[in-house]
Amino acid sequence: MNDTPLIVHLIYRLDFGGLESLMVERINRMPAERYRHAVVCLTDYNPAFAQKITRAGVTIHALHKQPGLSLATHAALWRLLRELRPAVLHSYNLSAIEYAPVALAAGVPVRVNGAHGRDADDPEGKNRKHNLLRRLMVPFYHCCYANSAAMEDWNRDVIGVPARKSRMLANGIDAERFRPRAHGEAIVASAQPFGPGHVVIGTVGRIQAVKDHATLVEAFALLRQRLPRHTALLRLAIVGDGPLLQRLRDRVAALELTDVVWLPGARTDVADILRGFDIFAMSSIAEGTPGSALEAMATALPVVGTRVGGIPEVIANGSTGFLVPPSDAAALAAALEQYVLSPELAAQHGAAGRERVLRKYSMAAMVAAYQDMYDSLCERKIKTKKGAVPSCVE
Repeated sequence: MNDTPLIVHLIYRLDFGGLESLMVERINRMPAERYRHAVVCLTDYNPAFAQKITRAGVTIHALHKQPGLSLATHAALWRLLRELRPAVLHSYNLSAIEYAPVALAAGVPVRVNGAHGRDADDPEGKNRKHNLLRRLMVPFYHCCYANSAAMEDWNRDVIGVPARKSRMLANGIDAERFRPRAHGEAIVASAQPFGPGHVVIGTVGRIQAVKDHATLVEAFALLRQRLPRHTALLRLAIVGDGPLLQRLRDRVAALELTDVVWLPGARTDVADILRGFDIFAMSSIAEGTPGSALEAMATALPVVGTRVGGIPEVIANGSTGFLVPPSDAAALAAALEQYVLSPELAAQHGAAGRERVLRKYSMAAMVAAYQDMYDSLCERKIKTKKGAVPSCVE
């Protein structure tokens, strides 16, 4: 029997997304001698995305949960946990929070839940039913962390997470992969359809209501009206898949912007795509720590983002980007205009953004913080007796 403690990551679905990408990065980068990992998907997983897990020995399990309560999923998870015998159950967001009692019944010593953002249908966290479930689950978890200070405050003030169970674990970025385009370096031809003379405003994220891409499209249309001399050069790229992708394409067509707006769906070459952008934009109405904004900053792009959730913690207004009110297309267009009219300002803010990422949001710091959380909850000495499960502190 392998005595290295096992962490089971419980997630709704393993697919292209910011939360999922950073989870995979932690699995790949955490020292193999400290922890083993398994991923349990309540529903299913995307095989193409699963290939991003390069750590040897990581198993992926799909429970094929049906809509609703699905008590059969609780039973299936209990059986799987009894088989895997993990030291830690690490569940992610509201969609997996209810399974802590199952883990307790299965004998899992340590249980952790991470708040990486609120539900897409409840971006401001006002759903009483959801919040009641969160409160009921707190006693079953040893740690309920958040990935932004704003989310951590909400966890404590609204959900009632006690200070001894609370942490803030910021996202990390691979600043070697997400890097600026070198002087004279050509844009990868397959990364985007636009030419080198265009001014490309771009964003990356799942196409769902909480990201409010519709406001970004409206802002782009307004920007073209505000800058008639630049209209021929302006381009917009919205990279990502999601339930509202077709509706967004329809809106772009209705505004007669199809020739200047690129909506490619999910992509695996995001780092190359970002190096083809000139400005990054985030129109979200709610966010945790925005990983896509950090990737853009690591690429030395200026970022215009909404003043919600963890975005103001990442973007230094007037230094690495601009902050605007959410759902305000006019304000977003005005902020983007400043960068279009002043490439020098864009370059200055972009350089400051990369320096900020290197200083505060390194990948190594993120991995170390998560490992410290696991270490502080689990005993440093793992029992080596055959068949024993690591003993963990409350």
